[in-house]
This record gives sequence, C-alpha cells and structure tokens, in this order.
Amino acid sequence: MDRLVYVAMTGAKQAMLAQGLVSNNLANSNTYGFRADLARFTESPVPGPGMPSRVDSIASGMGFDHSTGTLVETGRPLDVVVDSAGWIAVQAADGTEAYTRSGALNVDALGLLRTRTGELVLGDNGPIAIPPFTEIMVGGDGTISVVPQGQGPQTMAGAGRIKLVNPERSQLLKRPDGLVQIPDGAAAEADATVKLISGFLEASNVNLGQSMIEMIELSRRFEIEVRMMRLADENASKAAELLRSS
Repeated sequence: MDRLVYVAMTGAKQAMLAQGLVSNNLANSNTYGFRADLARFTESPVPGPGMPSRVDSIASGMGFDHSTGTLVETGRPLDVVVDSAGWIAVQAADGTEAYTRSGALNVDALGLLRTRTGELVLGDNGPIAIPPFTEIMVGGDGTISVVPQGQGPQTMAGAGRIKLVNPERSQLLKRPDGLVQIPDGAAAEADATVKLISGFLEASNVNLGQSMIEMIELSRRFEIEVRMMRLADENASKAAELLRSS
C-alpha cells in the first residue's frame, strides 16, 4: 500500500508543479514579449522491489513557445518590436548577455537605454548610452538617432545601434526572470537580417483558452491522485481489520 501512496503522492506533486507553470503563463498574459512555458508529463520507473508497472508521473519542461504574439500599436518611438524571428540583446541582472522580445525601452536618468524591467540594452560595444535629446527615433536595423538637446532637426546624429540576434532555437533556454539565454551565458553574434518596427509592442503569446483548459485538466489530475491516496489508506485500514479478526 505504501508504494501506491508514494506513486499517487508524486503524481499530485508534479500536477501542482505543472499548475504553477500554467498559472505563471496566465499571470503574464498581458506582459509584452512574454513567451509561454511548455511542459509535459513523462514516466519514470519507481526504483526498488515491486512490479515494473509502478511508475511516477514527472512534469518535465519542454522549453517555451516560440510563436509570435500580436502587435500592439503605441506610436511611441522607443517602443519597438522584432519583425519575425530574432531577439533584442540585453544585460541581465547577473551581468551576462540575455535576450528579450519585450521592446518597451526607456532612457534612465544617466542616459542609459533600458527595458521596462530595468535590463540594460546592449549595442555593438556594450550598454547603449543616449546623450540628452529633444527627439529620438529607432531605425529598422536598430540604429538609434537623436536630435541633441538645443539643436535643430538638421543635426540628427546616430547614438548607437541595438544588438539584434537570431540564434538557433535549440540553443535557447528560458531563465526564471523571463529572459532567454544561451547555456553558460555565451553571447550570440549580431544578425543584420533581424529588423525592428518602431511604434509597436509585441503582446504575450499565451493562449488564454488553452491555458484555462490545461488548468482544469491539471486540477482533475490532482483530485484523482488525492483520491488514490485516500483509497490506499482505506485499503490499509481494511487489511488491518482483517488481520485483527483473524
């Protein structure tokens, strides 16, 4: 009976973990550039004595959904979206190079270009610094042009170029902070074929309907596992009664 309890318990635990993943997807359904996490249940044999049919259900990660979200027009010059495949290179909190599809950019008080969540946007030579300006625009190749403060439109000059990359999908891993990265923090080469569209943002690619269905299925799976634990307890109680009566 203890093996039955163990199998049911591990199944319930993995169902809870999968629910957490789907819940995180739902919570980020309005996060620009968010990529939905994917998971599936796999079988893992229970070690030790017992029938070979005894297996655990393990919720294993399958990476993330690479499909593109819908475009939302903002008209803001520092809101950019990657056209088709590709990523914007940023400096993560741990100092390594990472990548994002969230193109809501801002210039901080020190003139550094950052994402909405605070990561530094990388250019050809590291983080991009923007001089004081009265007008700014981002070109399709990631080039940033500004009209210096106190100058006229005819003085527009380049202030840097956003590093755009397009590594192989199989190389990318999603980080806990929502960014993606090449294993070991390796840096991808800049790709001149990746283009930006200014004045738009990319919405999350989370499918709300599918995610809600997954939540219901996982809830039912959890209930079944709990029922199996109760059944094992009832069977153990009845077996004990039979032993006492004999």
